Amino acid sequence: MILFDIDGTLVWGGPAKDAFQMAMVDTFGTHGDVEGVSFAGKTDPQIVRELLHREGVADDDIDGALPDLWMRYLARLESMLPGRPMRVLAGVTALLDALEATEEAVLGLVTGNIVGGARLKLGSVGLFHRFAVGAFASDHECRNELPGIALERARQTLGMEFTPDQAVIVGDTPKDVACGRHGGTRTVAVATGHHGVEELRRTGADHVLPDLSDTRRVMAALLA
Repeated sequence: MILFDIDGTLVWGGPAKDAFQMAMVDTFGTHGDVEGVSFAGKTDPQIVRELLHREGVADDDIDGALPDLWMRYLARLESMLPGRPMRVLAGVTALLDALEATEEAVLGLVTGNIVGGARLKLGSVGLFHRFAVGAFASDHECRNELPGIALERARQTLGMEFTPDQAVIVGDTPKDVACGRHGGTRTVAVATGHHGVEELRRTGADHVLPDLSDTRRVMAALLA
């Protein structure tokens, strides 16, 4: 099973950060220090909590307002995406085509996005339907728990059993690598986000690639 991150791995750009900030202001009266907090590799609830803790907002108040925040965020995101579409990163479509043509790979998602955000982002570029299962920030706030959730979901929804060593996490941040290592999966890091090849090599990822454009090379890493 091959489990892909979304932002910085499959797609780039779009209006999600602006939609998120607007929803934060509508819900909490502030978006916090969005320029001082890195979003890379974190789950959506983790980002909210980190921003609001700096503003002195208590966890109980955060938790109670999260459903309203997500509703507003998804409404904003959906309305803004047509004018500011996501961009599919180099090699992604060809790689998915090649993987689907084999009988060796089941494609899934492990992402810090809540499921609605993942559906809107990938759906806007025609990719969401290509992933059989996924684990999302709406399943668990801690990214390290998501690989296990994805494997269990494959068992429940597809009737397919995968052990961790039969899975690989593909992502663009050290946190993607860390969650794969925590879950016992192999890891492929790709330098298409905010982290370069050398930084990703220091994470101990099984493979580090500059991007996903060399389909043959990527396939060899994923199906090793």
